[in-house]
Amino acid sequence: MTDETKKHGPDDAVDISLAAEAAADAAVEADTPAEPDPIDVLRAENSDLRDKYLRLAAEMDNLRRRTERDVKDAKSYSVAGFARDMLAVSDNLRRALDAIPAEALANDESVKTLAEGVEMTERSMLAALERHGVRKLEPVGEKFDPNFHQAMFEVPNPEVPNNTVVQVVQEGYVIGERVLRPAMVGVAKGGPKVPAGEANTAQA
Repeated sequence: MTDETKKHGPDDAVDISLAAEAAADAAVEADTPAEPDPIDVLRAENSDLRDKYLRLAAEMDNLRRRTERDVKDAKSYSVAGFARDMLAVSDNLRRALDAIPAEALANDESVKTLAEGVEMTERSMLAALERHGVRKLEPVGEKFDPNFHQAMFEVPNPEVPNNTVVQVVQEGYVIGERVLRPAMVGVAKGGPKVPAGEANTAQA
């Protein structure tokens, strides 16, 4: 029997052994990560799902708005090519009317009746185009805008602000917010300059 055993006895040896085991178990528990709280896990998952739902809802709302805008544009501008062709027909009708001598209109009843029929056709065609969003520009008196007007010549006129539209050679048209055909115009030259910021457009 050793001196250590003599000092402590058998019961003391058992206590030391139990204490060693307890210390070892505590060390293992310290190294092992604690199990997460199930409620915290569910809260985190709920927050993540909510975030995903909100993002998806925003994306769907943006998609719906884009689709509505695209459908509206398609309806508004689908007739643009056809409308442009009809404007060419309207131009020819107007040229035919302008070619009739004033004397023939005044003295020949049949010519007058024909001219009235052509004018009615022209008005009816332009009214039909207007119902589909085609609108005629009224640029006379406005500041020249290259987005809506095409300058054909300059007119010396010191009484009118410089770069003001004073004459229309060919009517211009827009469909919705887009230019279908720019107005061919004559602009004033030599008058006072328009102050910066004063810009009348065909959309005003």
